[in-house]
Amino acid sequence: MNVKLSTKALIFVAFCPGAGTAATCSAPVRPYLPNDSQAARDYADIIQRDFETYIADIQGYFRCLELERARAFEEAREVSQEYGKFLRDLGED
Repeated sequence: MNVKLSTKALIFVAFCPGAGTAATCSAPVRPYLPNDSQAARDYADIIQRDFETYIADIQGYFRCLELERARAFEEAREVSQEYGKFLRDLGED
């Protein structure tokens, strides 16, 4: 591994505004439903638990996406204001 490159990458991430602040929303895995009706009956309790877990997890996923959307929107607003100030400071607006 190139130490110079790794150091530069670390410095970039450490000092880059907003680096690492975005949420990571992971979608839950879709539950498996066997095509075989006998298998579905045999494993009904497991399948039911998987579906209930999925429903709870997908609700959390939607909340995460909404929070990330709100965070990103606010960040974009701030960046837009900062860019406007930058342009004004340059006398280019």
